[in-house]
Amino acid sequence: MSEATAILPAASHPLAHPADADAAVVLADGSVFWGRGVGATGASAGEVVFNTAMTGYQEVLTDPSYAGQIITFTFPHIGNVGANPEDLEATAPAARGCILRGAITDPANWRSTLPLDAWLKSNNVIGITGIDTRHLTRRIRDHGSPNGVVAHLRGGKLDIAALHEQAKAWPGSLGADLAQEVTCRQPYEWDETLWTQGVGYGRRTEPRFRVVAVDYGVKRNILRSLAAAGCAITVVPATATAEEILRHRPDGVFLSNGPGDPMATGRYAVPVIRDLLRHGLPLFGICLGHQMLALALGAKTYKMVIGHRGANQPVKDLANGRVEITSQNHGFGVDRASLPAGVVETHVSLFDGSVEGLRVVDRPVFSVQYHPEASPGPHDSHYLFERFTTLMAV
Repeated sequence: MSEATAILPAASHPLAHPADADAAVVLADGSVFWGRGVGATGASAGEVVFNTAMTGYQEVLTDPSYAGQIITFTFPHIGNVGANPEDLEATAPAARGCILRGAITDPANWRSTLPLDAWLKSNNVIGITGIDTRHLTRRIRDHGSPNGVVAHLRGGKLDIAALHEQAKAWPGSLGADLAQEVTCRQPYEWDETLWTQGVGYGRRTEPRFRVVAVDYGVKRNILRSLAAAGCAITVVPATATAEEILRHRPDGVFLSNGPGDPMATGRYAVPVIRDLLRHGLPLFGICLGHQMLALALGAKTYKMVIGHRGANQPVKDLANGRVEITSQNHGFGVDRASLPAGVVETHVSLFDGSVEGLRVVDRPVFSVQYHPEASPGPHDSHYLFERFTTLMAV
């Protein structure tokens, strides 16, 4: 027995089955972690990943970039601020489940309108508590993100063999076009701006620019940030053609974040981005949009071993040496060695040295891997929206 396994509490031991366990995480390699279920009942398969953020669990669970993933929260106190109808990044959660260390406590925050457990139930999200998340996180860190199933069955006996087969059968994120699961179905207009205490969300008036946002899984707070920067925004589906985008006569085009493999979504998105590049419009990409812009420019992407997911990711701006504390959620990266001439790396991760930003030398085109609309810094990266509007003003 390894040292790591020996120190596990009984509730998290892969071989233990506590009497009060009504939930389990079953990995594709056959490992079983028993716990107590929260939220909805059922079984859900996905890629088991971890997120290191200490706050914002509701935003994380509703971030469309987490489609196809079961989230292990490394922070032990998840649920203590409850849930509310404002901290949503999409209409419904995209994550396939959540794994927690401690039991969900009663909410203790003035903005809470209901406990997290009730919110999980109402949104049909399966959760499990009582897991040794440190052990599971080390496992993911050392061996990569496994496929697995989170299952919760009140008063019944879980069929571990069937859950193991379900975990093995899940195809994984490599080669998966998950953007079509979370994109909008038809174009719509957006004018909501950022939240302020005592007021809530505002409304954009007197826009200076018209932006088309291509929705590969866009977060609402990105759209709010663009609106706050003076943009009238039309959101279009991931499958929109260049002709459909240009029909709106945009001053600039935003390529959104999203889930899945950029090579898979890029089969239809990259030709569109190349068409837009030929028109000379300002382009700004985030996350999946950053990766597919790189593909359109001739670079390559790759599947990362564990990816970056959390709100404490240090990124260096290579132009001025500043370090930004950023929020990130991605499992794919851009291959630095494949960057073509005329495409310059602008930002680098101080965790693992991976590419975090690009710009095109002779065009108004740039992108970042991280999420400037989030606020871990708290405002370290908001300048990127101003950079986009500056390019559109030329």
